[in-house]
Amino acid sequence: MKSVNSKDLQKMAVADSSPLTTHVLNTSDGVPGAKMALSLHRLDTRLMIWSMISVGTTNEDGYCPGLISREAFIPGMYKLRFETGSYWEGLGKTSFYPYVEIVFTIHNPAERFHLPLLMSSFSYSTCRGN
Repeated sequence: MKSVNSKDLQKMAVADSSPLTTHVLNTSDGVPGAKMALSLHRLDTRLMIWSMISVGTTNEDGYCPGLISREAFIPGMYKLRFETGSYWEGLGKTSFYPYVEIVFTIHNPAERFHLPLLMSSFSYSTCRGN
């Protein structure tokens, strides 16, 4: 049986408190997408403009915990913007995509959502997890 250290407990507590999580995987090198800047936005349907909710950076494991609180997570259209161009530049590589935006709709904010980004410098994919 694996013992749980304080770092793991802290990760689990943050993940439990945030209804939305993301994880970036660099599939070219087979490693987590560490130290990637990203931002979360919600569409204001009255003005039809995106409002930034939070910014973050992925940790060494490729996760970015604490994007939004349960209270602030309401039904609506959201987008996660990943600064992929800067990430690849930091690795000394070029990228076809300067950024990746994942746009999604939340109907039931009581559910948990996990949006992983699997990427190389010339492709990306995502899915909805929980």
